[in-house]
Order: sequence, then C-alpha cells, then structure tokens
Amino acid sequence: MSGDSLPLAGRIVAIPESRELDLFARMLEERGAATLRCPLIAIRDAPDPAPVEAWLARFNAGGCDDLVLLTGEGLRRLVAAARHAGIDAAFVTRLASVRTITRGPKPARALRELGLRADLAAEPPTSDGVIATLATLDLAGRRVGVQLYPDNLHEKLLRAIADAGAIADPVVPYVYASAVDDHRVIDLIDRLADGAVDAIAFTSGPQVRRLIAVAEAAGKTPSLRAGLRRTRVAAIGPIVTAALQGFGVEAIIAPQDNFLMKPLVNALTDALGAAN
Repeated sequence: MSGDSLPLAGRIVAIPESRELDLFARMLEERGAATLRCPLIAIRDAPDPAPVEAWLARFNAGGCDDLVLLTGEGLRRLVAAARHAGIDAAFVTRLASVRTITRGPKPARALRELGLRADLAAEPPTSDGVIATLATLDLAGRRVGVQLYPDNLHEKLLRAIADAGAIADPVVPYVYASAVDDHRVIDLIDRLADGAVDAIAFTSGPQVRRLIAVAEAAGKTPSLRAGLRRTRVAAIGPIVTAALQGFGVEAIIAPQDNFLMKPLVNALTDALGAAN
C-alpha cells in the first residue's frame, strides 16, 4: 500500500503520551499519519522511598486483606521498589493471597505480568466504579491497601472505605513531572487554535490537567478551549473523557470497550479515515 493510500495519510495527530510515546507514534505513522509529539507528563519514582518501603513491609507482613489497584504503573513501581529492597518474591507471594480489585485493564495486565489475576474488576473502570464494586462487599473490620496515583481526587474513595468499616492503607509509589518545557506545550496550544492539527489523542487524565494548567498560566485558556473544540479529541477511556468534560470538552473519538492503545488507534483510524 502506497503512503498516499494509507487510511491516515495527510492527517496530523498530536500525542501527549510519554511512557509509550514511540509505540503510539509508530502505530499511527504506520497508518499514514504525521504525529506531533508533545509528551506532557513524565512518571518518576516517589522522591522519598521510605513511605513506599514501609507500606511494602506492612503488606508483606499481612497488613492487608484486600488491595485496590488503580493503575498498572503503580503496581509495576511497587514491584520495582520491592525488588530494590530485596523483598519482591515475598511481595508477589503475598499479592497472590489477598483479594485484588482493579480499575480498568492496565492494572489487570500488570497483574498478569506477574502470573496473577484480579479477583474483581471495577465496572465502570473508574474510581466511582471501584467505589461501587467495594459497596457490594462486606469490608467491616478488613484492612484495604489502596495503590493511589499522584492526584488530589482520592478522598471520596478513601472515605468510602472508611464508611464501610474498613481501614484503608494507601500508598503512592510514583509522582508526575513535566516531560517537556512549557513553551513546547504553548506551541501545541497555538497549533490547536490555528486548526493545524486534525486530532489530539489523550491517554491519561494528568495529560489533560497539565495542558489546562499551562494554558491558564500563559493566559491561553480561551485559545485552548477553541482549539480543542475545532480539533477531533480522542480519549482512551472514561477517566480521560471525564477530565475533558470537566474542561467543557467532549471526546468524540474513543474505544467502545477495551481501553488500551491499539483500540484507540483503531478508533482514530475509523474516524479520521472516514473523513478523508
């Protein structure tokens, strides 16, 4: 198939992804798209490892009956921290003995990488879905480990666990950092506002929030709103969709289910290819 006959030929897709940026870009470029790479968020280990190591020690000693996993990245970081402390084998053994509740496909996939399976999958795959799943369980007197990610939106989940009569033991194994300088983010905002981008594909809520924060700091919030409204906005799943809705933007491209990168690329191909 020639380049001009590929389904995304002539399309420009902005990618705020960081961790799997090359993979995401290659999947789109193989279908003919030109990609505008602007990784908005970098993920780093928690700067102070002591709280994470203390949580791992409690977990390995039997300190949790249940474990809520919100992200695949979080579980992988916990395994890496346990490996660094020389207790990874004990961690995986203990992990196999507790009841696990996952939010979405990514933590479930991280469990499978360890040869394990989630006991319960939240429906829908959001934090509210986790709360709804926990509400079906008798948690009175149980100890619930909660793998969080860097955000200020977890109070509702932790309160729901406490209201159910359980003791929550949260851990935040990583932090977010800026992956590119603000001037590159502002350039992306300007390109969106100018109509120079056919689509932008978000794969996490923090990407949306950093884009909004940079726009606010630079006095470009109106430009960002206008740019996102004239650009086809894609979201990998309901968490990202909700973050966009909080800014007044609807994601018009999204996988129907299986909220992973390949289905997102397929959805982009269907939407943009049909418009050629």
